Amino acid sequence: MNELLVLGLSHKTAPVAVRERLSVTDAQIERMLGELARSEHVHEAAVLSTCNRTEIYLVVGDPLQAEGDLLNVIAKSSRIRPVELASLVYTPRNCDAARHLYRVASGLDSMILGEYEVQGQVKRAYETALRVGTTGPMLNRLFKAALRTGKRVRTETTLSERRTSVASVAVDLASATVGDLADRRVMIIGAGETAELTAQAFATQGVRTLFVSNRHADRARSLAARFGGSVGSLTELPEQLEAADVVVSSTGSPHPVLGSTELADVMSARHDRPLVLIDIAVPRDIDPECATVPGVSLYDIDDLQAVVAKNLAGRGAEASIAEEIVEEEIHKFARWMGQMEITPTIVDLRARATEIVEHVLSENEGRWESASEADLARIERAARTVVQRLLHEPTVRLKEARDRDDAHGHVEVLRDLFGLDDADVDVDAADPGRGFAPAHATDPRIVRGAVMDAETRRSAAAAGCPAAHGETDVTASHGVPGERVSAGHVPAADAWRAVGRRTS
Repeated sequence: MNELLVLGLSHKTAPVAVRERLSVTDAQIERMLGELARSEHVHEAAVLSTCNRTEIYLVVGDPLQAEGDLLNVIAKSSRIRPVELASLVYTPRNCDAARHLYRVASGLDSMILGEYEVQGQVKRAYETALRVGTTGPMLNRLFKAALRTGKRVRTETTLSERRTSVASVAVDLASATVGDLADRRVMIIGAGETAELTAQAFATQGVRTLFVSNRHADRARSLAARFGGSVGSLTELPEQLEAADVVVSSTGSPHPVLGSTELADVMSARHDRPLVLIDIAVPRDIDPECATVPGVSLYDIDDLQAVVAKNLAGRGAEASIAEEIVEEEIHKFARWMGQMEITPTIVDLRARATEIVEHVLSENEGRWESASEADLARIERAARTVVQRLLHEPTVRLKEARDRDDAHGHVEVLRDLFGLDDADVDVDAADPGRGFAPAHATDPRIVRGAVMDAETRRSAAAAGCPAAHGETDVTASHGVPGERVSAGHVPAADAWRAVGRRTS
C-alpha cells in the first residue's frame, strides 16, 4: 500500500546556516523531481523550498527505505553528515503529512503566524511538480486540498489581515533599530518578489529606496519608478554603502554578495558611522563575518524572531479557529484516503487467504492415502469456506467504514496485522506444516520499533487518522505556538538508525 511521506526541515528544526545548504533553485527542483521519478521506491513527488523550509513530498511503497535513500542523497548534496541531518528533519506520514502541508499553506507553521506569501509558494511547488509530471492521484488531491484550506483560513479568520510577511517584519526590525525611517537612506539589494514586498513596506513609512541589482536591472528600474526610488549596480555597491543607513538584502545568489573585507573598507570611509544590515536571503547574501566589523549591526532571517513575538500577541484565538479549519479539512482527506485504500485491501486480504489455503492443501497432499477424490474435494471446499466466512465480517466492516473518518485507520491496522504490505511472505515461517505467520514476525525490514513501536502504531491507527495519532500541542522552540508533536511524526534519527541496522 502506498503511503504519503514528507521529509523536510524548517526554521523550527534547523538554523539558517543549515537551511541555506539545503536551499534549492527552481532549476535544481526540476532536476531533483526528475531523479526522484526514476527511483523504484517513489511513485509521486513534489518539492517545496522557501527561505524557512525545504520539504519533499512523496508517495512511496516503502517509507522506511525511501527515508533512508533520500537522507543519503540530501546528505551528499549538502555535505552534512547523515546522522546530523537525521536529527534535524521531520518525516510525518499519511494524514500527519497532509496536516503538516495544510498548516504550512495556512500560515500556521510559518515563522510569522498568518504569513500570506507561503500560499503562493505552495501553489508554485505544485505547479512545478505538475509541469515535470511527478504528481499523481494522491499529491494532486493533497495540494489542491491544502490550497483550499489555506484560502479558507485567510477568508474565515483575520490571521492574514495585516498581510504580514518576512519583508514587512524586516522593515519593522529596521524601524526598531534606527527609529524613524523617513529621513534614512535605505538600500535594497535584489529585485525579486521579496524585494518588492520590502520596498512596499518601506514606502508606507515614507522611505525612498535605492534598488541594487545586476541580473534584473529592468525589474529594478520598474520598482524604482513605482516606489519613487533609484537604481544602482552591484559593481558600485561599496560606494553606495557609504551613504546608506539601512540595507536589506534578498537576492537569489548562491554565494554572498558582500564580504567582511570590503565592508571594513566601507566602514572606514564612513568614519564608522553605524550601518544596519538585514539579510533575509537563504542562502545568505551577507557573510556572517560582517557582524565583526565595528559599527555594523547584522541581522539574518533567524533574528526576526524578536519582532515576530509581537506579531503573535493577541492572535491565539484566530489561530485556534484556523486549526479547527485544518482539522475539518483533514477529516475529508482521511475519508478520501480510506475510500481509495479499502477495495485494494479487500482484494489483497482475500488473495492472502487463498494463498494460505492453497499452501496448506499442497503441503498435505498425499497424506490421506485412504481419502477418495470426493473426500479431498470436500476438504478443500471446507477449508475455503472457513476462510471465506472468517473474512466475511472484516470485509463488511471495511466497506461500512468507507465513508467514516477512521477508514484509513481500519485499513492500516488490517494491513499491518495480516502483513499485506510485506513482500515474499513465508506462509508457514512460524511453524512449518502448521499454518501462516505474518512476514513481520521474521523479516527485519518490518521491525517497526525504530519507527514506531507496534503498540503505538496499532493504537494510533485504531484511533483514526484525523485524531493526529496521539498528538500533543507544544510551543515551538522559537515561541511560535501550534507546533505539533505526534506519534505519526517519525523521528528521522530513529529511521536512520533503522536503515543502518537493515544494511549492516
